[in-house]
Amino acid sequence: MIIKNALLIDPATRTSRKCDIRISDGLFREIGDNLSPAPQEETIPAEGLVASPGLIDTHVHFRDPGFTHKENLHTGSLAAAAGGFTSVICMANTSPVVDNVQTISDILSRSREEKIHIFQAASVSLGLKGQELTDMDALADAGACGFTDDGIPLRNAAFLYEAMRKAAELDMPISLHEEDPSFIKNNGINHGPVSDELGIYGSPSVAEESLVARDCLLALRSGAHTVIQHISSGLSVEIVRMYKALGANLHAEATPHHFTLTDDAVLKYGTLAKMNPPLRTEEDRQAIIAGLADGTIDIIATDHAPHSQEEKSRSITAAPSGIIGLETSLALGITSLVRPGHLSLMQLLEKMTVNPAELYHLPSGRIEIGKAADLVLFDPEEHWTPTEYRSMSSNSPFTGRELYGKIKYTVCGGKIAYSDQN
Repeated sequence: MIIKNALLIDPATRTSRKCDIRISDGLFREIGDNLSPAPQEETIPAEGLVASPGLIDTHVHFRDPGFTHKENLHTGSLAAAAGGFTSVICMANTSPVVDNVQTISDILSRSREEKIHIFQAASVSLGLKGQELTDMDALADAGACGFTDDGIPLRNAAFLYEAMRKAAELDMPISLHEEDPSFIKNNGINHGPVSDELGIYGSPSVAEESLVARDCLLALRSGAHTVIQHISSGLSVEIVRMYKALGANLHAEATPHHFTLTDDAVLKYGTLAKMNPPLRTEEDRQAIIAGLADGTIDIIATDHAPHSQEEKSRSITAAPSGIIGLETSLALGITSLVRPGHLSLMQLLEKMTVNPAELYHLPSGRIEIGKAADLVLFDPEEHWTPTEYRSMSSNSPFTGRELYGKIKYTVCGGKIAYSDQN
């Protein structure tokens, strides 16, 4: 395969150039000008398109095993490829929980049948109960790329500190869902004027901020690479910024929905705008954007959370939290961050490729001769409207919204995993 006349943007080297890219036997073989196609070599014309390393999402829920009426490894991988992702990291809150070697081995074995790379995080605690550590050594040996009880906060500080010290010993990240349930009466909706209008008491930002402050301190003391997942509060961003300056090995994720929408979206989209942590105020949204711009937030992750139409059709308090995000993530980054001038395209791609690859020690995130050919081709200027999805679920507030940035091809291991021509 030869890709002709693409604008190659490589955040790992912070370089960009217009060039041709030759791929064979699953590897990048040649990058140069005016490369001549060999006989029978497939040629992809890429004039006007950006080529970058395949995108990496560090936070997805493929619901497999246990909840495959919402998503499974196959449909999740199709959605990921359609969004330009060649690598994803699945969370551990499946059924059974990914807290043992047998479960993670089964997931990783079945994942090898898919067209993208599916990595798996293991849980911190047995059964997600926050009481007893998993066998982190054995899970790491079995292929876990990190540890998280995502979906459930770790409320016992001493227990978490022990887990952090073990993660640091293994040189693996530990990722934290920061919502103290003692502050929350109805999750998924920010406590404020919007929840008041709905006649409910929602989830105040202090539920997140209190745990972020505690866990940033524990990260500083433990030395662990600690990820504050799906950050939603401006004060949380400031706390991370402060502890990073003190030397903590902190990382923070921002989701496209948290840097694009506010809690007003709940009034317009109902349960399709309900997620944990919830959408918050415009002030919080702007603080997240500022954190992305100055590097306080170094990863963009979707928290892709599929739910069935029946589940999302329930009342605002009864419906589950979460939205899908893989197929609109890059476009929302371009639409909400790059086009308004908050981030350059290089900065956006840095948070979606090389940063997650380096944190999780993944063999991807850069374009180098002799390395596996994981690549995405997209048109940053093409506008389009999402109307249907390759995900099994369609719970998104962005359906019908005009976006900029269209995925044209996703190439994983030298093979086309997605083409918008099909």
